[in-house]
Amino acid sequence: MKSQKSSPSYTSFQDIKVLLESKSISLPVSRRSKVEGRPTEQSPESEKKLFMEAMQSVAPISRENCVERVSEIRLPEGPRNNEDAETLSKLRDLVRYGTGFHILDTPEYIEGTGYNVRPEVARRLHQGDFSIQAHVDLHGLTANSAKEVFEKFLKWAVNTGKRGVLIIHGRGLSSPHEPVLKKKIVEWLTRGPWRKWIVAYSSARLCDGGAGATYVLLRKRPVSKRLKIGQAKGDRKS
Repeated sequence: MKSQKSSPSYTSFQDIKVLLESKSISLPVSRRSKVEGRPTEQSPESEKKLFMEAMQSVAPISRENCVERVSEIRLPEGPRNNEDAETLSKLRDLVRYGTGFHILDTPEYIEGTGYNVRPEVARRLHQGDFSIQAHVDLHGLTANSAKEVFEKFLKWAVNTGKRGVLIIHGRGLSSPHEPVLKKKIVEWLTRGPWRKWIVAYSSARLCDGGAGATYVLLRKRPVSKRLKIGQAKGDRKS
């Protein structure tokens, strides 16, 4: 006859609570609660004391024969870094000192020459190789008023023997499309009756107004048709 196994019995948490309260059973003490008779939670003073006890046999390393060396590692500079540094340097000089800016490198620059005049004369005029003896300010005038003042000024300059003059007309930044007065100056110098008196013209340097002013180099005598015909015959013979 087979023996019957007794079924396992279970004790509820309520029963365990009753046993604990009646101290019929006791829970085992955790090892973490005591370490060599010392409490688990220690005060800062006791921790400092323990640290000092542990460090009693430790001696600091002598630094008499120690050589301190700080090595600086520089990454190799590529072409892009050099270009950026050069650009920033030029920009800094431009903002602080105004150096590195050339009017002739901008779309606002204008120049031209009269009959039978080499183009480099206009460039020399812009560079300041010719002295400026008089100037007129047309800035702020209408086109009709500016033309009247322009013609009176050039007539006076020619009659008094002036060779280099400066015409201030502004840059025309307030114009909706293009600088009207500046364009008119070029038209009067190249297409009007004064074109025979023109040796060359160019935008002024920054010290004289930059793109808002124009140098004009005048002739001692106007170019005549006889001179043009004689020059043409000489060219054909050569």
